[in-house]
Amino acid sequence: MPVKDLGSSRAGRPARHTPPPAPGLRRAAPALAAFVAVRLLGLVALAVWSARAGSSPHTLLSARWDSLWYARIAAEGYGYEVVLPSGAVHSNLAFFPLLPWLERLVAAPTGLSYGSAGLVVSAVAALAAAWGIFAVTDLRYGRRAGVCAAAAWAALPVGIVQSMAYSEALFTALAAWALYAVLRERWVLAGLLAAGAGLTRPVGAAVVAAVWVGAVLALRKDGDGGGRGRRDRRPVAGMLLAPLGAAAYVLWVGAHTGRGPLGYLDVQAGWGNGFDGGLAFARFVGDKLASPTSLAAGIGLVAGVLLVLWLYALGVRQRQPVVLLVYCGIVVALALCASGYFGSKPRLLLPAFPLVLPPAVALARWRTGRAAAALGAVALIGAVYGAFWLNGSGPP
Repeated sequence: MPVKDLGSSRAGRPARHTPPPAPGLRRAAPALAAFVAVRLLGLVALAVWSARAGSSPHTLLSARWDSLWYARIAAEGYGYEVVLPSGAVHSNLAFFPLLPWLERLVAAPTGLSYGSAGLVVSAVAALAAAWGIFAVTDLRYGRRAGVCAAAAWAALPVGIVQSMAYSEALFTALAAWALYAVLRERWVLAGLLAAGAGLTRPVGAAVVAAVWVGAVLALRKDGDGGGRGRRDRRPVAGMLLAPLGAAAYVLWVGAHTGRGPLGYLDVQAGWGNGFDGGLAFARFVGDKLASPTSLAAGIGLVAGVLLVLWLYALGVRQRQPVVLLVYCGIVVALALCASGYFGSKPRLLLPAFPLVLPPAVALARWRTGRAAAALGAVALIGAVYGAFWLNGSGPP
């Protein structure tokens, strides 16, 4: 049966007429092996750096920054908050519940601490995310590109977050497989996975939007195919299921706080988080550029933003499926245009995996040895940076 080019951009390259096999373990094995190798390199670099710095890799990965908040939720539930001297309130209601639920599920039979259970969840989720990234890329651009995409995502400078008791790996796994389900028109599965993503991070809205766009395109195509027979209602089911996770949690927070449907926004405001179109970030970068002592950092920030935008533009030129562009565009916009702590922005971009597709497709055209050498060099740089980062300011 030919594959419908459901997610293609308007000017897009036609999808394959013959779909690749389902991304089973045997087909995905090279991608998963490359992913594991890159992540092990990052962990070895962290262990070596931490030994010299006198720090604990386990603590850095499982018991600092957000991982402490998730572990406390797993242990005690919601209701904990910290009042800062400025009067701002940091409430654990800002953290979505799926990761702490899974931490509790793993800790109960194993006796692990909740932080260590979070590492187990993240390890499994990161592998599932790599598999999903491979599946999406393989479906559109072929197996070699899929292997390169999984390896490139693992080798990102902030790739160490994939090995932390954070929710980025879990979210990316749910998002990648939801997008794959959309591209294969498996609407109920796509809706369920999107609902899970909505229980994981606020940016789950990007997955919901992608499911909705894909479903609308499918319904339009079904309508254009003539009026005979019953119209397929499965896209509608996917659209209805997709927002349930995020909506349920946001409404629960509103009821729990007594502030109504907008209560979650108040919780986020206590953390200084909001959406201002990037004005606060622009001022932050401007301040860096205006100071001789931080000029280099400012230039680096500008270069990083331009790189992200350039990769997204390449994705458009590459004619990525519309659902990938919608998802990635929203993730990038929410990361760059939010007013929260600016040191978090690199890790907030980690789920935007379609950004690695243009270089992955380019690498897939190279000879195997040359592509492996290039990825290995990037992985080594990312491993060293990740070790330096966690032993310094880290990913708050």
